[in-house]
Amino acid sequence: MLAPRPAGTPRGPAPLSRVPDLEVRTTSLDGVLLIKPPTLFEDFRGEYVETYNRALYEAAGIDVPFVQDDISVSTRGVLRGLHGDDVTWKLISCLKGRFYLVVVNWDERSPQYRRWEAFTLSDRNRLQVLVPPRFGNGHLVLSDEAIFHYKQSTYYDRARQFTIAWDDPALGIWWPTRDPIVSQRDAGVRGGAS
Repeated sequence: MLAPRPAGTPRGPAPLSRVPDLEVRTTSLDGVLLIKPPTLFEDFRGEYVETYNRALYEAAGIDVPFVQDDISVSTRGVLRGLHGDDVTWKLISCLKGRFYLVVVNWDERSPQYRRWEAFTLSDRNRLQVLVPPRFGNGHLVLSDEAIFHYKQSTYYDRARQFTIAWDDPALGIWWPTRDPIVSQRDAGVRGGAS
């Protein structure tokens, strides 16, 4: 139930529905999950979002011991990735703005090796993507600025990471840009991974 609105306060948007449990959906990639957080609430003051609740995630079968949280802040047209490693689970969300997220299966033992799927995450849809080890992920910023947030199950170790060429023609990934802004690390990978 909403608290009474103080006199003279402008009426805000209607409240979003409360979600008692996590909404977890499978994707076309085995092990990659699309998640809607458990609590979303909006009133005339703004918005409240519970982005992680260990008990609810465990009850939904997501028992990943996250140990580190990171963010990257980027502007429109920046493409980061595709990066991953063999041991780390990631829970990815968008805190501000909007980005196009690509996840690629990079497990040579998997029948889905080199298969990819794309998602649009934003500060409005509040969706999250759970990415298992041996998958690469990259994102392209679609808004003026975006804050990419991810929880990790291991501590960051650059030496353990692989980088997949974001524009590898063998993968055929569709990106909603032809000329992204990329780092030297990501620009230097051609036709596969490093």
